[in-house]
Amino acid sequence: MPDWLGLDPIQDGKWDDWDEMIDTNLKGLLRITKAVLPLMVRAHKGHIINIGSVAGKEAYAKGNVYCATKYAVDGLTKAMRYDLYTYGIRVTQIAPGAVETEFSNVRFHGDDERAAAVYKGFQPLTADDIADAVWYCANVPEHVSIHDLFIMPTVQAGASAIHRSE
Repeated sequence: MPDWLGLDPIQDGKWDDWDEMIDTNLKGLLRITKAVLPLMVRAHKGHIINIGSVAGKEAYAKGNVYCATKYAVDGLTKAMRYDLYTYGIRVTQIAPGAVETEFSNVRFHGDDERAAAVYKGFQPLTADDIADAVWYCANVPEHVSIHDLFIMPTVQAGASAIHRSE
């Protein structure tokens, strides 16, 4: 069985991996939202920007529970928008494709070589690219709400479609 987080076929999945993904990607988002939302509701303004993923827009082989948590982020973001628009609170989701961060290193339990191979042969997005997208969404005029921003490297057509030069 592979020793990486969330890349097992569903029948070989590990409860601990599933719990970690659900706790991080869904429960973490719910907890921080619950903590800050009362302030926004009282003020009748605010802006929530959730970071989703291409994995929440389209599934891929062996991405089962990870994709499910990211689909949950997508659905939760949409539902929050309906709950909060009458309070003047904007709700945005930024859903990136391949971004070179520590994510792959965590997924492969510290295997630096395996993590680096994820980005070999193409130029992925960077954390700065996503930060720029967040900044843009946060700084549009108050009457504008960017609901969903799906951002990919130029060479990525979908979750599992990346053109590599090598």
